[in-house]
Amino acid sequence: MNTSSPAGGARCLVTGASGYIGGRLVPELLDGGHHVRCLARHPDKLRDFPWAGRAETVRGDVTDAASLRPALDGVDVAYYLVHSMSSTPDFEDRDRLAARTFAAEARAAGVRRIVYLGGLTPRGVPDDELSPHLRSRTEVGRILLDSGVPTTVLRAAVVIGSGSASFEMLRYLTERLPVMVTPRWVGSRVQPIAVRDVLRYLVGSAGMPADVNRTFDIGGPDVLTYREMMERYAEVAGLRTRLIVPVPVLTPRLSSQWIGLVTPVPASLAKPLTESLRHEVVCGEHDIARYVPDGPGRPIPFGESLRLALRRVRDAQVTTRWSSASPPGAPSDPLPTDPEWAGGSLYTDERSRPVGAGPDALWRVIEGVGGENGWYSFPLAWALRGWADRLVGGVGLRRGRRDATRLRVGDALDFWRVEEIDRGRLLRLRAEMRLPGLAWLEMAVEKDEAGTTTYRQRALFHPRGLAGQAYWWGVSPFHAVVFGGMARNIARTAETESGRRNAP
Repeated sequence: MNTSSPAGGARCLVTGASGYIGGRLVPELLDGGHHVRCLARHPDKLRDFPWAGRAETVRGDVTDAASLRPALDGVDVAYYLVHSMSSTPDFEDRDRLAARTFAAEARAAGVRRIVYLGGLTPRGVPDDELSPHLRSRTEVGRILLDSGVPTTVLRAAVVIGSGSASFEMLRYLTERLPVMVTPRWVGSRVQPIAVRDVLRYLVGSAGMPADVNRTFDIGGPDVLTYREMMERYAEVAGLRTRLIVPVPVLTPRLSSQWIGLVTPVPASLAKPLTESLRHEVVCGEHDIARYVPDGPGRPIPFGESLRLALRRVRDAQVTTRWSSASPPGAPSDPLPTDPEWAGGSLYTDERSRPVGAGPDALWRVIEGVGGENGWYSFPLAWALRGWADRLVGGVGLRRGRRDATRLRVGDALDFWRVEEIDRGRLLRLRAEMRLPGLAWLEMAVEKDEAGTTTYRQRALFHPRGLAGQAYWWGVSPFHAVVFGGMARNIARTAETESGRRNAP
């Protein structure tokens, strides 16, 4: 999908490049002939993306003016794709500060255009009646429009694409519940849009004339109730007709908890999604087509967007996922290196086992952990830990994997996130479950001079306060079963798989 670009291409800065939309936008801009620079708080999270070698990456934060200045230097078009999904009381203040800082620095740097992807708001509904997250998106758009830099604000409702939170919520609700008791918002009319069209409009916005400074509603050709969307999904996926019974007592808070139990989308993310469906979200205009023309079959109809997304899921070609972004409140502290560690207690559980298989066979098992493959020990204990995490608002175990066989830095892996990969040697995961402290799990491959392959495993926990100390000593009696069994079964699986591959 290429979109025509200005002569020679534009110099583009993409914020949020590790997220669902940003991770897909970068290669589209590159293929459109643009030069791309990515702003990231942790640049290592971008190094394993297929396009990483074609784009420039700089370290920075949208709330830090000093880091934005070199990032925006020489930039023509700045894509602002940063959103807070937190439910903390001050998230609107943080979004406001970030937008104002970015707007001021973009103007000072002489940026030619800002492009922002926000949320479609219902017509005729005052700001104080909008959900907090949708209200914040609207305010961010206004701040950027008032920046003095010509700005394009694209407003979308439900984005349908493989791995999007909206698609995953629709998919799992429909697939897992033949009979559904649903909240009232299933009767709200929605204008969904295919992620391919979102990307097309984002790329095309780079070439808008300098006198364009406004919002554009973007949506697909279909306007449906959420109930009709579920019925259409069942039809496209070849499922039996679903029985849907709306119940007025289910508030957005209750329905988000219910979605968190039924789908991989945690309640913390489901809540802003469901709150945005309280009102009808339908486009009021389609003026974007004057600047980014719609070709044959565009925008993509809802049924076709579902088929495209399902094909990607079934072919294991999901390039980015909603879980690409860390959930609200997730720890981001990197693993402290032992020589420099002076932050207090750091508890460890270390295991090692010789493996009667080559390093490659062992690495394949390590890189394949989680998701459908599980964690190679005491599945009930892992399941209970996942359910316990969901009950306290965590992500639980059901985020699964983006890819069945290959991981990259920044990938979500059940209730872990990939913090480091030294391919063929080391996989380090950082816990994103709700814990009174910080936790990591390392799995490593070693081979000595005699040719013996060894599997090494290390779990680390940095407790926070007395609760953290109590947690470690409370769970440590189970480590022999959980972590010991994990080391033993990973080694056995590698040996079994190696024997199967080498069998005549």
